[in-house]
Amino acid sequence: MSFDTRSFRDALGCFPTGVAVVTCAGTDAHIGITVNSFASVSLDPPLVLWCLDKKSDRFTAFTNAAGYTISLLGTVHRDVSSRLAKRGEHSLEGIELLDTELGPPALADSLAAFECKAHAVHDAGDHAILIGQVQRITRHDAGAPLVYFRGGYGALAGVE
Repeated sequence: MSFDTRSFRDALGCFPTGVAVVTCAGTDAHIGITVNSFASVSLDPPLVLWCLDKKSDRFTAFTNAAGYTISLLGTVHRDVSSRLAKRGEHSLEGIELLDTELGPPALADSLAAFECKAHAVHDAGDHAILIGQVQRITRHDAGAPLVYFRGGYGALAGVE
């Protein structure tokens, strides 16, 4: 029996997810990548996870990083999200950023930002699961979350 990976991917797309940008130190400058695989893992210690495709041109930078910052995106970040989701598009140039204590910047006006120390990297098929231990949190209470559903961006109805 063969497995239909296209159907699997389409079925996964039926689950709406939030969108985040993860930043870390690159070779010459900080870099970023868009992810929709962010989740909480533990409150004590405070751990979060996100997943990264092993074929990503940013794989080595993120899996070897001592830490990274995860910015949860609002609807105002749709263009930034699209840009950093593309292969080879990892520069943060021209994006409004906020300095962090850990180093990798947060996106300005993100709904929340988590400064993380790298905790673990786990093999998971064609992806790696990166677990970060949260060191600091920044929150902004204004704005609606950017949502990814069936291959496109949207927002939650009634949320501003």
